[in-house]
Amino acid sequence: MIQFGPEFDRALLEETLKFAENQVGLFLDKYPGFYPIYTMDGKWKHEGPAWTHWCDGFLPGMMWIFHRRNLENGTGKRYWMDRAIEYSRALEPRQFDREVHDLGFIFLSTHYRWYQFTREPRLNEVLIQAGRTMAQRFMEKGQYLCSFVSPDSIFIDIMMNVAVIFYAARESNDRRLRDIAIRHALTTRRHLVRGDGSTAHEGIFSLETGEFLHQSTHQGYRSDSCWSRGLAWALYGFNSCYEYTRDPRFLETAQRCADYFLTHTNPDGIPAWDFQAPEESRKLLDTSAAAIAASGLLRLCRALPDPIKGLYYYSTAIRILNSLCAKHTAINDPKWEGILKGGVYHVQKNLGVNESVMWGEYFFCEALDNALRHGASQARKSNGK
Repeated sequence: MIQFGPEFDRALLEETLKFAENQVGLFLDKYPGFYPIYTMDGKWKHEGPAWTHWCDGFLPGMMWIFHRRNLENGTGKRYWMDRAIEYSRALEPRQFDREVHDLGFIFLSTHYRWYQFTREPRLNEVLIQAGRTMAQRFMEKGQYLCSFVSPDSIFIDIMMNVAVIFYAARESNDRRLRDIAIRHALTTRRHLVRGDGSTAHEGIFSLETGEFLHQSTHQGYRSDSCWSRGLAWALYGFNSCYEYTRDPRFLETAQRCADYFLTHTNPDGIPAWDFQAPEESRKLLDTSAAAIAASGLLRLCRALPDPIKGLYYYSTAIRILNSLCAKHTAINDPKWEGILKGGVYHVQKNLGVNESVMWGEYFFCEALDNALRHGASQARKSNGK
């Protein structure tokens, strides 16, 4: 169970986010035009396999975060915006990509952030099309969006991508899209989220009848265990569904997932890669799961009607960020090209194990930015002011 430690440390978080900005700048100079997934021995450019093609939005997504921070800090420089546009625009053909279930990752981190700055209608159309393309994965028998693996498969990861369908539904006033997103979330809630708030990675359905057959996994320890990154996806994703629908079932599910994470993670908030892995294997942590959870908790805390529970989630998110900043970055390792060490991609395939991973980088920066923008007001609430 997580233990409370030092409170909000603005200087530590700002120093870490500045380090992240510097690391991304060095990366762009060294590997122009490259979209990384994970490091090998701390290096982004390598011959290791990608397995899937789903991370391209995270690098420009970080650039958009840096651009906003520069604007808010009064620098007004266009460096990050220009680079973010360059790397985001190159992804636009992916709005029609039916080979992945990750269009939310690709476009909510890029074109959604881009659209918030410029309000160009063309950007909104890209987002709407990405949502429509994603919705084509919907299987009427079974009521789910199928994973990239096969039509009978559903992944917990898809909860992080269903928001692009909700967005497209809202912006185009398309009730069918909204219905698809809701039905997928309810199916995931029923079959992949267990009663104690833990989650399965994958579910398998009968293509003939739509009957749910069993839970499975590709990246967890076993089918009935709780893969920590998958749990973090659920924590974050169900709250996103609540933000679009205000359906209390989704908020309740996000809370159950959050509570399981916080009661089963290590005292500093950095979880093992799988909560049920054997004791020796549990020594392998996943900082990317911690970063996702921290970012999700910082959003979830603002959605709760109970201010005490909200402050609990806020405080634990800050505790996780403090731990990541103090113990798990590459700030003192000049040879390491990533920001956050100790991430895990795929244990079973031995890909990106104990390395930097792009989703960990992105959600770490998102959480740091969120905490710094909202930390002052939350700190006043926690002090009763």
